[in-house]
Amino acid sequence: MSQLDLIGYLAAFLTTSAFIPQAWLTWKRKRAEGVSLGMYLIMVSGTASWLGYGVLLGSMPIIIANIISLALTFFILIMKLIYK
Repeated sequence: MSQLDLIGYLAAFLTTSAFIPQAWLTWKRKRAEGVSLGMYLIMVSGTASWLGYGVLLGSMPIIIANIISLALTFFILIMKLIYK
């Protein structure tokens, strides 16, 4: 594994893990009034686009990070719609 890949995996871990507290808090409280619907619609779309880009490049750090990020952001989006 190259240093470039290590930097990619570190960046992927940090940015992806940033969604965990929001997902956990939304699920735990069963409330999402502080979550912006518009922001998460854009975030899910952007993350899906990054995933497609990573697949086209064949870049595992981008692919892995965006699969996890997409799952977390989609989860938060669904929770927002459920707990309106």
